Amino acid sequence: MAHNDAPRRNYRPQDVDLAELEARFAGASPQEVLEFAIFDLFPDDTSSVTSFGAESAVLLHMIAGIKPDLPVIFIDTGKHFGETLRYRDEIIAKFGLTGVQTIHPDEEELARVDPDGMLFSTDADWCCVIRKARPLNRALGPYKAWISGRKRYQSSTRSELNLFEVADGRIKVNPLAAWGAAELEGYAKEHELPAHPLVPMGYLSIGCMPCTSPTLPGEDPRAGRWRGSQKTECGIHFAGGKLTRTKKS
Repeated sequence: MAHNDAPRRNYRPQDVDLAELEARFAGASPQEVLEFAIFDLFPDDTSSVTSFGAESAVLLHMIAGIKPDLPVIFIDTGKHFGETLRYRDEIIAKFGLTGVQTIHPDEEELARVDPDGMLFSTDADWCCVIRKARPLNRALGPYKAWISGRKRYQSSTRSELNLFEVADGRIKVNPLAAWGAAELEGYAKEHELPAHPLVPMGYLSIGCMPCTSPTLPGEDPRAGRWRGSQKTECGIHFAGGKLTRTKKS
């Protein structure tokens, strides 16, 4: 199902038949989904988003093998672990990714809303909006589609994740949706991908330092995010960056 087996398409996002794409790519490999998203769905109008987190290397390695200059957006919230920033630099160099864009929150807004950098402790939702969701929305402005690394196995709130979605007027593509831990680990081992240095310490999902803790045995991989609260997402995976609270199961 190589991308050149079908005619190139240049839809508007509202013209995309999501059900048809879901059926067409059911059982396809992540690489086949990626090739279609990059070369056929919206040529030159697609980017990827990464956190350089625990499982990011797999998707980024696939992208590097298909189109190493694809725009890849990384939101530097100002609250990342130092290990994440160093891992970002290692992955970029090792994989030869030339399209990575590091995006920062608006400095004036931070000075006004979070001058002491402690907003995460009083309103984590609002902190995510100004440090992650709004910067991402600005960065995605030129694109009709974007690629994420989400998977169904990561948490109960992602268990019905589709390969193709609509979010805020854009198509979102989740090529790894059907992969579980075994597939990810197998791919990483086969290609000798460097692991995030916090993974051996029990961090199976890695976000901002103040809101991330190790995952305990038997928990969802994302259970260490915003532990002790009902918050399960940072907001970038909802239309317009609007936050939805969902209780952890």
